[in-house]
Amino acid sequence: MKIAVYCGSAPGNDPAFSDSAKKLGRWIGENGHELIYGGGDSGLMGDVAEAAKKSGAEVIGVIPGDVPFIRDREQPYVTTLITADNMSHRKQTMADLADAFVALPGGIGTLDEITEVITLTRIGVFRKKAVFFDRNGYYAPVRAMFEKMVEADFFSADDMDMILFSADPEEIGSWLEA
Repeated sequence: MKIAVYCGSAPGNDPAFSDSAKKLGRWIGENGHELIYGGGDSGLMGDVAEAAKKSGAEVIGVIPGDVPFIRDREQPYVTTLITADNMSHRKQTMADLADAFVALPGGIGTLDEITEVITLTRIGVFRKKAVFFDRNGYYAPVRAMFEKMVEADFFSADDMDMILFSADPEEIGSWLEA
């Protein structure tokens, strides 16, 4: 399975986030899956990619060609590098390549990427699972918002069936593989 991981290019202020990224990367490699991510070697992006590569995974980095500070950075963990035209094309390429999606902690870009693929599943462009790796309750407010959307009839229980909030790599793995 090809798993796109969205996450911060910074480490964040909680060492548990880095630990989660490394655990997820190891799980991807040890279980014969491929990692698709935004390239680079910093922050959680670097942690997940390094752990995946060390565990034997194919690591596919997708970078935007029109953003020099991203385009020109080192790619020490990437086994296959894809240069997209721009950020929109990068997101589309990752969505097309992946079979499932995981959001580790990150910023507004991470939230944008994971919610876009949830939207694409919801409107029937594809049917792919999405996970919020909810270490230390990082995504609890997002979960509450999604539950509020269901309560208000803007999102359905069927839509929620395609989303998992969990901090347990084994639960995440079992759910993705089911």
